[in-house]
Amino acid sequence: MKKKLIVLGGGAAGFFCAVNAAQMDPSLEVVIIEKTSKLLSKVKVSGGGRCNVTHACFSIADMIKKYPRGAGFLKKAFHEFFTTDTIEWFKKRHVELKTEADGRMFPVSNTSQSIIDCLMNEVNRYDVGILMNRDAKQLILENVEHPDSFGRQWKIVFANDEVIHADYVCIASGGYPKSAQFEWLKNIGHTIEEPVPSLFTFNMPGNPVTELMGITAENVSVKINGTKLIQEGPLLITHWGMSGPAILKLSAQGARELANKNYEFTISINWVPTYNEQTLKEKFQQVRFDIAATKIANRNPFGVPQRLWQYLMQQSTINEDMRWADLPAKEQNKFIKNLCAQEFAVKGKTTFKEEFVTAGGINLHEIDHATMQSKIAPNLFFAGEVIDVDGVTGGFNFQNAWTTGFIAAKAIASNTNKL
Repeated sequence: MKKKLIVLGGGAAGFFCAVNAAQMDPSLEVVIIEKTSKLLSKVKVSGGGRCNVTHACFSIADMIKKYPRGAGFLKKAFHEFFTTDTIEWFKKRHVELKTEADGRMFPVSNTSQSIIDCLMNEVNRYDVGILMNRDAKQLILENVEHPDSFGRQWKIVFANDEVIHADYVCIASGGYPKSAQFEWLKNIGHTIEEPVPSLFTFNMPGNPVTELMGITAENVSVKINGTKLIQEGPLLITHWGMSGPAILKLSAQGARELANKNYEFTISINWVPTYNEQTLKEKFQQVRFDIAATKIANRNPFGVPQRLWQYLMQQSTINEDMRWADLPAKEQNKFIKNLCAQEFAVKGKTTFKEEFVTAGGINLHEIDHATMQSKIAPNLFFAGEVIDVDGVTGGFNFQNAWTTGFIAAKAIASNTNKL
């Protein structure tokens, strides 16, 4: 009797598990079940429609630093399937990847459709079934008496009361916080780390800095006041607040803490992170001596974008015609404070583009990192964002999907081959 694998979730992790399991064990019947009418939706929108497949990081020790949660779990998993394996897997299927200056890797075609087509070709090659618009509402482990079957089998009940049986189930249904999946996983006995959003931008309604929308400061330091959370990197000013790598990394690092604050907090920005207030004061003394007769507005020796420099002058009540030599001590101190530790109130968040990432999911202590199999229930596997792993922006979340999907597939195929 043919064994059946049901993969719940038609995203990157689900597809990767399904096609690899079908390839490794041609006798296995594999079906992907997606609750919506869209397949691979995150793959499609990732990287502005180009699909940030992975990151050009070839050291596991360096790679795991990009995961605020799940680093230790992935450290072990990456020994089984890593970035090099991802690159090779797609290359063997005629999808070449390229590396950009910041390390992100995309298909050379510059379109996510290349990745989608590749995965769909594998689905067709290995006769993987796909069922759409089916929302699972219950997972039940049943005893079966068929002599050619396992002693126990999974029964999946859907919202329309349709029932499908499977020998193996891989849950790769993502991590949306309000998803009902977590309720029926709790019923099986799994512990859920509360899902909260990660990778989001900061809203600053009514703040005058938003008038500088479109300006990027190439390197800043951002700290969430009252916490130990701090990040450096580029910052983008938007019409609603702030975004860019420094903000996104900070949102990932503090996902749970910021959720507890209901996304209302203050941040301090050092626009010139090579200086602190004391060293910047010393630099100001030198600048005032070297270019005393020059207007402050016309001479910016710190590499701050010009419009941002003028905004910081205004915030420090410095007249645009004032010369360096004429800068009063009070205004100078205010200017230094604004350059090194300008405070902003954050009220709310906005999803980064269309890329929703969740911190939280299945407790990692309940998953075997070597197989992605549940330690609670037999022949139940997990892949992708449904587990409590999430990375910063840059291809790291997709690498988690490929890695966990592949390991689950290999374990399932190995299991069936033993029978």
